[in-house]
Amino acid sequence: MSKPTIEQLLGVSPCEYAEGLPIEQFIQPGIHQMWSPMPRIAGPAFTVKCAKGDHLSLHAAIYRAKAGDVIVVEAGPDYANTGGNVCAIAKQRGIVAMIIDGFIRDIGEIRDAQFPVYARGLMPKPGAKEQIFPLNQPIQCGGVTVNAGDYIVADEDGIAVIPQVKLAEVYNLAKARTDKDAAMDLAEWKAQHSKKIESKLQQLGYSD
Repeated sequence: MSKPTIEQLLGVSPCEYAEGLPIEQFIQPGIHQMWSPMPRIAGPAFTVKCAKGDHLSLHAAIYRAKAGDVIVVEAGPDYANTGGNVCAIAKQRGIVAMIIDGFIRDIGEIRDAQFPVYARGLMPKPGAKEQIFPLNQPIQCGGVTVNAGDYIVADEDGIAVIPQVKLAEVYNLAKARTDKDAAMDLAEWKAQHSKKIESKLQQLGYSD
């Protein structure tokens, strides 16, 4: 199976990637869009781990990630990990987005720059810059183990993490579901749905 392009990945909602991914590959919904409406984003993960109360690893990563990457961050729960200037530099360098298991600040600047950021919330107080972890190592973000090079597809419905080795398989399942749904109008969908539900109720011995 050929590897899908970024444009192809963007053409399918995270909802449809559920066809080929278990729930363990979807980042917890507490990590969400920090401004709206944000565009759907897709790209390979550049993984970052920050020490508790420290964001040096993330600030180093914006100069090391490649254009097209999505920076995915395991961070502490207390301080802001990024702000307006850091996100502006990331955008200048072609980084697609940041997904942070932690907090950010300067949301007005980030929104004005139209740089996509997913995080748990806002905190005005920034962290320190004293500790560094190796970049592009396996991390935990929102309950998901994310490896460097895994593919991220995210929008307002949520964040899918697609293992690199399963990218083509998962995409093909999701695209087939997208095409199937697009081929049906609501009346056709309703007819199939009603039949399925009533059959299941009958199997369970339910009647009213």
